[in-house]
Amino acid sequence: MRVALLQVASPDDESFADRQARVNDLVLTERTLADADLLILPELWAVGCFLFDRYRDAAEPFDGPSLALARAWAARHDIHVHLGSFVEADGDQMHNTAAVVAPSGEVLTKYRKIHLFGRDEARLMTPGDALDTIALHDFDLSLATCYDLRFPELFRSMIDAGANVTAVPAAWPKARHAHWQLFSTVRAVEEQMYVIACNAVGTQNSTVFGGGSRVVDPWGNVVAEADDTEGFTYADLDPAMPSRVRAGFPALADRRWD
Repeated sequence: MRVALLQVASPDDESFADRQARVNDLVLTERTLADADLLILPELWAVGCFLFDRYRDAAEPFDGPSLALARAWAARHDIHVHLGSFVEADGDQMHNTAAVVAPSGEVLTKYRKIHLFGRDEARLMTPGDALDTIALHDFDLSLATCYDLRFPELFRSMIDAGANVTAVPAAWPKARHAHWQLFSTVRAVEEQMYVIACNAVGTQNSTVFGGGSRVVDPWGNVVAEADDTEGFTYADLDPAMPSRVRAGFPALADRRWD
């Protein structure tokens, strides 16, 4: 499976609509996407993850503008699209919601971020409470979002559900970039799975984001890693590797359930 990670900047002086239009142009004109199987974007890239006062105005129903963009991209390039995440309005509640869309436009899975970060996100958003695993190009994929990387029990739940790859959109600050590298690597090693982690770049509400989007294989090797600028990064994943690593070093089989 070939994956494409698109790092996006979300500057304060760019409107929600202008950013969606700009990123739409980036995706529609990227010819190399025709050779990829999955595109992933960062967390809350359209509204700006740290622009908390804009969440309510940017909130949309699940089947809204963000999903429409993802469907257009999927159809244009005949590719699966992980749209990063967006602010989902569900009655009076808001969720940090991700989804994967097939080339046909079908929504294959939806994930509401379970671990909400800090005072503002936790105040504004309602956490999710469910995981899902889907078949995708000879892989079994589960989703997580940003801060979720710090909670190993979530990823252990993924492998118990059969996952061997996870996709993690994020808005991870540069000040904790070493943690970004550490957690994306250790989750891959401890669960013997691929981790596809796509981060934001640029400055937002005085916070600088680290970029460094990366793909880590089940042995902890970094397959691809981006710099701190906006743009695409590509990586190839071997569907046989997770089972090969798990058979050769059967740490998961040695778990003590008692």
